[in-house]
Amino acid sequence: MTALVLLVPVLPLLAALAPLTGVRAPGLGIAVSAGGIGALACAIAVTVDVGSHGAYSAFSGFLYVDALSTFFTITVAIVVTLAGIGSIAYLKTEERRAELDLLQLRLYAIFFALFAGLMLASLETGNLGLLWVLIEASTLASAVLVGLEAKARSLEAAWKYIIISSFGVTMALVATLFLYYSATSLALSPNQRLTWPALFAHAHLLHTDSLRLAFLLAVIGYGTKVGLAPMHTWLPDAHSEAPSPASAMLSAALLNTGMYAIIRFQAVALPELGRYTNRVLLVFGFASIVIGALFMVRRGNFKRLFAYSSVEHMGIISVALGFGGVLGVYGALLHTLNHAIGKCVLFLTSSELVQRWRTRETGEVHGALRAAPLVGGVLLLGSLAIVGSPPFGLFLSEFTIVRAGFHGSSLLTFILLALLVLAFIAFVRSTAGMATGEPQPVDSETTAATSAASAIPLVAGIAGLLVLGLWIPGGLNDLILHSIGAIR
Repeated sequence: MTALVLLVPVLPLLAALAPLTGVRAPGLGIAVSAGGIGALACAIAVTVDVGSHGAYSAFSGFLYVDALSTFFTITVAIVVTLAGIGSIAYLKTEERRAELDLLQLRLYAIFFALFAGLMLASLETGNLGLLWVLIEASTLASAVLVGLEAKARSLEAAWKYIIISSFGVTMALVATLFLYYSATSLALSPNQRLTWPALFAHAHLLHTDSLRLAFLLAVIGYGTKVGLAPMHTWLPDAHSEAPSPASAMLSAALLNTGMYAIIRFQAVALPELGRYTNRVLLVFGFASIVIGALFMVRRGNFKRLFAYSSVEHMGIISVALGFGGVLGVYGALLHTLNHAIGKCVLFLTSSELVQRWRTRETGEVHGALRAAPLVGGVLLLGSLAIVGSPPFGLFLSEFTIVRAGFHGSSLLTFILLALLVLAFIAFVRSTAGMATGEPQPVDSETTAATSAASAIPLVAGIAGLLVLGLWIPGGLNDLILHSIGAIR
């Protein structure tokens, strides 16, 4: 079992060796996609074993997987797989156009693989100190991807990402130290004071004041990674300037690893602090939804539009956790999976749009449905899916969250519904204009070269969202319920 668990992050990391073999695009893209596929297969095997035999721990808890970690591992592995396959078409086009030189192509493959492997590794440790180290290491790897194009705007976005993330790094580290301090009165070894199972088992005995401060700082620190307002300001710049497959990883994978850390901290703090944790998450969650929805009203860079949508959806997940209860957590986890797939599809679609129209401005793209039916169709369907339209999966997860809200506060739930309507109008207004209308001249060579190579992740993602909107497989339902059981 240990070998299987370790293979999940190791297989994507092995793809970082591909540039050393001298292969070029699309071979580099094939390497990173193969790493993602292998990681996904191993993650599913680990999930099946954990479902049959329970949580698995090794190396004094430094290696630890339970239902919650396997749920997030599968979610991130799906994103890595889709983004890896999408990288094949992206790298091939960039190489042919000489937009990226050979060094940049190799750097992309190396740091894409490192980014993926470190994120997956962070989900398979029971030590909250090592969790912090791995999440911060994945952030450094992703910073290289943000500034990969080496243009003024991309370098500015990368520096902004690093500077703001440094604030999050500090807050998350202090949170971890306060959590360690809150367990000093317990008869635990120094290692166990940061080990998730031991802390969870003794949660009601932790020192209240230091635990309260640890949780608040964790939400601020890891919330910087998640993109919760007001710590979200790095996110629109980084997502809009990074290569689109890397943007998919940032929005659909990195944000989820940060949310995973917050869920772990909440599980430890909840028995002693009770509703305090819910109130904190509701405040940051609603602030994020408001900021995301309002900035989506503005027309401009469509990758920034997708980025602000991520801010909104992370806020929705935070609100769901704030509503609490089995229904709230169920909705939060289901929404995590749905949003990851949906946002990955949209950013991969944006890769096609940028390479065909050579612009990132919403107002300069029209008639995508007629000019490129596959890309335009996925853009329109993906947009409807991400704003929670039936019959896609996000409608079901948002409906579950709303039901959880009515079990607590009807007023907050009606506010949430109003904000969801605002986000729906703002988002669809922009993307519908891009998909419809008279098509503009596009690069026909790019169209012929990229459509077949990029079809698999786009079609697979939309199909997955449709399935999750009509039917939740029994295995997924059991995994979510077991995940809830692991933290409640």
